[in-house]
Amino acid sequence: MDTSGTAASIASHATPAALLHKWFDEVWNAGRAESIDELFPAHAVMWGVGRPEVPSQGPAEFKQFYHAMRAACPDIHVSIEKAVQEGDTAFARWTATLTHTGEGLGMPPTGRAIKICGMSALRVREGEIVEGWNNWDQIGLARQLGVLDGQAAELFR
Repeated sequence: MDTSGTAASIASHATPAALLHKWFDEVWNAGRAESIDELFPAHAVMWGVGRPEVPSQGPAEFKQFYHAMRAACPDIHVSIEKAVQEGDTAFARWTATLTHTGEGLGMPPTGRAIKICGMSALRVREGEIVEGWNNWDQIGLARQLGVLDGQAAELFR
């Protein structure tokens, strides 16, 4: 049976850089939550998504962060500014634009347009993500939402 066009076959031949692009395009830009199940297996871990000291393991834990962000900012769009690959790992510098129109961040919607930057890395084994790291401007997000004010906000301008 020829499975060359199936998602599993495509993923098994994907480079780390191709999977990184697919992750941002499908999961974040297209809002396809089902792609999380396809691209992020149960044994994989993702660092830097909501709980800095604890990774999210598997799709169910990652989806807690994902659904909160999409509920708060359903129009999120991530542009990859630069991506490189070294061995089994792809690295990207990205910019996200979003509008805070929902309550997923534990606060009433502000309607504010937000722009944040970050960096991500994905380690891939046998065509699937096994570990991811994210470092993004959470203070910038808080400042743009108006959560930081006074002297604290001035420190991060």
